[in-house]
Amino acid sequence: MVGAKLRQTKDALFTILHDLRPQDRFSIIGFSNRIKVWKDHLVAVTPDSIRDGKVYIHHMSPTGGTDINGALQTAIRLLSSYVARNDIEERSVSLVVFLTDGKPTVGETSTARILNNTKAATRGRVCVFTIGIGDDVDFRLLEKLSLENCGLTRRVREEADAGAQLVGFYDEIRTPLLSDIRIGYPPGLVQQATRTFFPNYFNGSEIVIAGKLVDRQLDRLRVEVTASNSKKFVVLKTDVPVEPQRAGGPGPEDNGTAGPNPLERLWSYLTVRELLSSWLQSGDGREKERLRQQAQALAVNSRFLTPFTRMRLKKAPGTRQPQRADAVDVSAATGPGTAVQSPPPGPALEKPHDPRIKVSRTSADGDPHFVVDFPTSGLTVCFNVDGQPGDILRLVSDHAGSGVTVNGQLVGAPAPPGGHKKQRTYFQTITILVTKPARSYLEVTPRRVILDGEDRRVLPCNQSAVAGSRGLELSVSANANVTVTIQGTIAFVILMHLYKKPAAYQRDHLGFYIASGGGLSGSCHGLLGQFLNQEARLTGAPARLSPSSTGPPPPQAGGASAATLQVAGHQVPVVWKQRRIYNGEEQVDCWFARSAGQLLDGAYEDYLAAHPFDADTVLGLGRPRGPAVVALT
Repeated sequence: MVGAKLRQTKDALFTILHDLRPQDRFSIIGFSNRIKVWKDHLVAVTPDSIRDGKVYIHHMSPTGGTDINGALQTAIRLLSSYVARNDIEERSVSLVVFLTDGKPTVGETSTARILNNTKAATRGRVCVFTIGIGDDVDFRLLEKLSLENCGLTRRVREEADAGAQLVGFYDEIRTPLLSDIRIGYPPGLVQQATRTFFPNYFNGSEIVIAGKLVDRQLDRLRVEVTASNSKKFVVLKTDVPVEPQRAGGPGPEDNGTAGPNPLERLWSYLTVRELLSSWLQSGDGREKERLRQQAQALAVNSRFLTPFTRMRLKKAPGTRQPQRADAVDVSAATGPGTAVQSPPPGPALEKPHDPRIKVSRTSADGDPHFVVDFPTSGLTVCFNVDGQPGDILRLVSDHAGSGVTVNGQLVGAPAPPGGHKKQRTYFQTITILVTKPARSYLEVTPRRVILDGEDRRVLPCNQSAVAGSRGLELSVSANANVTVTIQGTIAFVILMHLYKKPAAYQRDHLGFYIASGGGLSGSCHGLLGQFLNQEARLTGAPARLSPSSTGPPPPQAGGASAATLQVAGHQVPVVWKQRRIYNGEEQVDCWFARSAGQLLDGAYEDYLAAHPFDADTVLGLGRPRGPAVVALT
């Protein structure tokens, strides 16, 4: 691994180290003909350990040989030793992210023995995620390693940007939400269901099951989901409405001549994928051939391109070019090969959002600093919330009204030298859940945007783009902001704060601004949402300052100008202060509440969400309940 590929990989690892969560423990292992362990134990995530890890990666250099078996055994041993010696959560998730660009050439080189050794070492308690870089990698081995050890695998082509793909892959698995997920149905009601057990569910991933209802007149289906998170065992039992069956659909009996039914095609796709995985893992010749024939027959019938099928384009009569779409003929191929499919081109991009947009001052940005604008009275109020790294704050909670929920997850950073704080917190992720008229999920980080609705779209933040799903429209302005519009009546702007060479106390982070809240209901709540339908009044202000004045107040003798703010039944002492918003482009004069607890309707714990898409808005019951499994689709 040399040149641009090595440089991109190191840059990606720097970013991954920067994004480790405070509760994580980690180590780094380099391997060639020798195994080089950075630390012989897992270490906590601290500014010093992140810095030392970056230095270690920076000095890594390529040497000969690839001891895949030795590296995996060492990594699994480190994880198992830490779990055995420390009092950790019983349901914590142990992961190995294994990255290589070669084949096993040193130590154990037998693929079968490497697989057996790894499976024996993990004992089902460690998940192995593999990444193969370039054209020389033994990708079949990496696929089997992941399939047999509850992981995923990715391939990075020689010409691709390895750094961007590595960061994207890590983003998918860095936040485990649930483990040991099982989905069950009453006996005799569902046939031919695809797999119903999943070892892990990560923030940003999805779980899809397809099957056939025995009774087509059934209007509700009982579903039971069991899973566990790091703290508790979760059980969800619910009756799911069954929609009327759509017309059409190629089935095994009609040879694909009827109109396409998306649900049947989804079942076929998942079934073919599971058959291919089973074929890859099987070591029995007869079993492999049976699985190959099943996958091939279903793929041909459903017109899927797989390693066991081939595609032929037919020319339309009187033309020189092949027809598109309907002229595709899929037939059986003689044996496994490599088939690569590119996603269909997306819609033409519209003009992205102007990064210099001026929106309402109502926002949560920085450390985080909250600003609330009261247009009727002309007052602007500000307050701070000292959160903890990893906490997820409820910013806008209107699930019962407009169906909109906005949560923000915090990341920690040490305070600058000489500051009065020991640490700072910033918003690393903003998530938006929209349930009306249909369910859509949006996750924004400084590097990417994931929109999950009718289709799943992943957009990099360094490229301008637009996308939409079920009444939710978004516009990405490269490295500047993301504008989100919901049903044309609600608009949010998410600013990106990016650093080319961040200091130890700096983190790439996000700022959340409410551009328009007209579509939010009167019952809206959250750290920002609770103020959107309220009026504020100021009493005891200096004589020369009117409630609607925008100029600075006269200073009081011996201190700052002070007054009392009346809002939502609260009377809160406030002082005059100035803040900068919009990436420092605008200075705001505001009345600052030193005690946010006197201003808010609840305690800090009442505004904590259990997971990024948690829509539970009950106040006064302490810390939120465990993860809701309704996010599984």
